[in-house]
Amino acid sequence: MAAEVPQMAANGVESDKPAGLNKYTLLCALLASTNSILLGYDIGVMSGAVLFIKENLKITSVQVEILVGSLNVLSLVGSLASGKTSDYIGRRYTIVLAAATFLVGAVLMGFAPSFPWLLAGRVVAGIGVGYSLMISPLYTAEISPAMKRGFLTSLPEVFIVSGILIGYIVNYSLSGLPQNINWRLMLGLAAVPAIAIGFGVMAMPESPRWLVMKGRTDEARRVLIKVSDSVQEAESRLGDITKAAASTDSIDGNWRGQGVWKELLLNPSPPVRRILIAAIGINFFMQASGNDAVIYYCPEVFKAAGIQNKRQLFGVNVIMGVAKASFVLISAFYLDRFGRRPLLLLGTTGMAVSSAVLGIGSKFLEHSDTKPLWAIIVCIIAVCADVSFFSIGLGPITWVYTSEIFPLRLRAQGTGLAISVNRLVSGVMSMTFLTISEKITFGGMFFVLSGIMVVATVLFYFLLPETKNKTLEEVWALFEDKSKSECDEREMQMKEI
Repeated sequence: MAAEVPQMAANGVESDKPAGLNKYTLLCALLASTNSILLGYDIGVMSGAVLFIKENLKITSVQVEILVGSLNVLSLVGSLASGKTSDYIGRRYTIVLAAATFLVGAVLMGFAPSFPWLLAGRVVAGIGVGYSLMISPLYTAEISPAMKRGFLTSLPEVFIVSGILIGYIVNYSLSGLPQNINWRLMLGLAAVPAIAIGFGVMAMPESPRWLVMKGRTDEARRVLIKVSDSVQEAESRLGDITKAAASTDSIDGNWRGQGVWKELLLNPSPPVRRILIAAIGINFFMQASGNDAVIYYCPEVFKAAGIQNKRQLFGVNVIMGVAKASFVLISAFYLDRFGRRPLLLLGTTGMAVSSAVLGIGSKFLEHSDTKPLWAIIVCIIAVCADVSFFSIGLGPITWVYTSEIFPLRLRAQGTGLAISVNRLVSGVMSMTFLTISEKITFGGMFFVLSGIMVVATVLFYFLLPETKNKTLEEVWALFEDKSKSECDEREMQMKEI
């Protein structure tokens, strides 16, 4: 803690006062994060809409899995492309591109006359989702001060969860309409926030770190003055950014992100290798937890548990959405106080326990002819606990951690690579959840998810360093120093031998 005081003083922040939150920075973070509401709305609304789509278009369970999972699989295309795109045209215009692409997909889905057209809309929307998932937390991390970066960078998850809740409410509200109309309205309404986001983001400034990388230092200074509490803090932040960019020879008006893939994958240094393992690992386990699949197929799970009325099924979804939204806010507000690691480990441990309880409850209901109410209530509580612990840990912290651990030159494309793994695993889980559950039952599936979370907890404990209250430039040193210390330790061992 003592080491942080000089840094705070250097940033123009009084050491005996808590760091404030610049209102302009908050506004920019909110505008950027609203892009994430598009994915949340799709997850929430599709969980209910798919019940009507299945009946209206007469599609099979396999087609349902393809329809649901296709958005997640195709979003990896957007995630992979977003890094290069944002290095080329900037962070702000990439957010606009994400919203525009999702808008086209939403319109296609809303007016789809058949399953192929509906699937085509999901493909386009998926690419837009991939762009938004990478760029929203990345932009927010690059404009945020170190002391508030955890809160601000977790806002995309807050909007994802808010979108899920809105989707549940729309499901519940429109479920009484005719089948050939309700699901079209459910999916097509996503066009409204996409239009608003596209225009709203135009009022945001460009990322100062991207401007420095492009050699536009004066513009970066003007942005930093707006997002900092004082001119002295802005100058200090600009100095740190310029130094970090100069150390990698990245200050160049013609820089377009060239050479990054080679540095990431073909010849990574030990610190970069450790960062890749951390970033890809946390994104892998975020989706291997099965959270997206549980949300998509929650009505199917409780339908098998004995709840047959569609409005009751959607009512359970609303309860789950409220629980999820409440706990993601708790995590966002306390992330900078308690740190990433404690909340992450709490979340994965809680998910392991709640998934095991859900597995036990589901197994009991599978072998019960009467479907007792108390067992159904236990399952509802367990699934709400599962998504709540996800919202405390893996949900928000994955976006925060991924966007802050890569060095400046590698940040956009490295983040895009990690999130593409996120989307691939999410797609695989969504497209196989029902099939696997039919083979081993829902109860068996939840036991598998519980085991995955146990493994995640152990790996996170040993592999992920704490990044709380560190500037983005200081975070790199956490991985670099550990790598150096490991080399020094090996050299000492060799000398002893």
